[in-house]
Amino acid sequence: MSKENLTEKYQNLFEIDANLNLLVKNIELLNYINPLNIASEKKKFFAAKYNYEPQFKYPKIRFNGYKLHRLFFSQRLERIEDEDIRQLYEDIIYEYSGLIECIQTIGQGRKFYFNSLKSFGTPTEKDIENAKFLLRFDNSEFDEEMLPMYSSMEAKEYFEEFSKRYDFKYNLKISNNLSAAAMVLNNTQTLVLKKSHKYSLNQLKVLANHEIGVHLVTTFNGLAQPLKVFSNGFPNNVETQEGLAVYSEFMSGCLTIERLKELAFRVIAVDSLAKGYSFADTFHLLHNNHKLQRDKAFAITLRVHRGGGFTKDHLYLKGLKKVYQRAKKGDDLGVILTGKVTLDYVPTIHKLQDLGLAIGPKYFTDSYVNNDNKNPNLDFILSGLK
Repeated sequence: MSKENLTEKYQNLFEIDANLNLLVKNIELLNYINPLNIASEKKKFFAAKYNYEPQFKYPKIRFNGYKLHRLFFSQRLERIEDEDIRQLYEDIIYEYSGLIECIQTIGQGRKFYFNSLKSFGTPTEKDIENAKFLLRFDNSEFDEEMLPMYSSMEAKEYFEEFSKRYDFKYNLKISNNLSAAAMVLNNTQTLVLKKSHKYSLNQLKVLANHEIGVHLVTTFNGLAQPLKVFSNGFPNNVETQEGLAVYSEFMSGCLTIERLKELAFRVIAVDSLAKGYSFADTFHLLHNNHKLQRDKAFAITLRVHRGGGFTKDHLYLKGLKKVYQRAKKGDDLGVILTGKVTLDYVPTIHKLQDLGLAIGPKYFTDSYVNNDNKNPNLDFILSGLK
C-alpha cells in the first residue's frame, strides 16, 4: 500500500501520532537530570572526607508541565480502531506523563524519587541476587586496554572513524555537564562526550558499540518508521534499549567482568535508595564495604542520587539478561532494533509491520552479525543470571 493510501486508511492513528510527536519534543529527561555543578560539588564532598550532602543545581525547565499533561490526555484514542495499537498509545501517554512528572520534580528529593519509581521501577530480589552473583567474580587481571589515556578530542576522532560503518549523520558534542562518559540525546541525534574524562581503549570500544552501534542505530531506525512513536519511545524502552546496548558490548568482544560489576554496583546503589540512604551513605556502601575506588564510587552514587533518586540504572542488567536469553534462543533481535521499542510490545510491532504501519530495521548492529565474543567465562556468567 502506498504511503498516501496508508495515511488515508489510518488517518486517525497518524493524526494522534503526529500530535504526540509535537508534544514529546519537550521531554528529553536527560536534558534536565544532569547537574550543572558536578565538579565543584565533588571537590567539596572529597574535601569533607565524604561526609557532605552535595547540593546539585539543575537546568531550568523549558515547558509548562500542567499544560503538557492536558494536551497528552486530550488525545481521542477511541478513534484508533485496533485494540492492540490503541492500548500501545494509551500506555505511551501514561509513560510520557510520568516523564513530565519526573522532570518537574528534579531536585525535590523523595518527590522525584517516587516519580522515578513510577517510570523506571526498582530492583527485585532476583535483580539483587544477580548483582551479588556478578560481584563474586575476580577481575584483577591487568590489561593495557583498560588504562585511561585518551582525551575527549581523541575519543571524538575514534567515534568519527567507527561511525563510517553506518551511513547515518549525527552530531558529536563535548560537554562539561555529564554524569556519564558519553550519552546519546535521541531527539537531536547527538552523541555527547564528557570533556574532562580520560578514556581507555576498552572504554572507547565499549562506548562505540553501545552508543553508536545500538542507541544511534535505534534512533535512526525509529526515524525511518512511518509512525513517530518508534523514534519517541515505547513504554519502559530503557530496559530493552540498554540490554541491547550492553549485549552489543558483549558481541563485539569488549565486555569485561569489570564492566559487568559496574552494572551490578548500579543495582546495589539503586537498591540503597529504597532503603533511604543519603548520597554519603550510598558512597560509603560502595567505597568502604565493596572497596570500589573512590572516583568510581562517586560516579555511580551521582548517577543514582541525581535529581533526588534516579532508579533507571538498575535496568541495564535486567535488560542485558533478557536480550542475552532472547538471542540464545535464536529469536530475532531485528524487531527490537526497529526504534526505541520494548520487548513486551514485540507482538504489537509484528502486527504494525503486517499492516504496513512499520518496517524492519534499516540499520542493524554490526557486532551482532560479526560476533567477536571470544570469552567463554562471560558466556558462563551471563547464562548464570536468573
